[in-house]
Amino acid sequence: MGVHQWARQAIEQNLQGVEAQSFDQAMALRALLSAVVECSRAGRGAADLAAELQFLADNLDDERDYGFMRP
Repeated sequence: MGVHQWARQAIEQNLQGVEAQSFDQAMALRALLSAVVECSRAGRGAADLAAELQFLADNLDDERDYGFMRP
């Protein structure tokens, strides 16, 4: 299992706990994201972390074609 698959499974398991606690899923995901960013700041600079988050935000659309992709 790769680290990305592990992370997805960890989130899915935590979201099951969210339902058991009757928390709002969107709010729980925002809280998880905040916690990940907070933990990441311990080992990375703010500019590096901000650049990665911006890249992820810019690439949210699965339908979008990118200039670096070949047909």
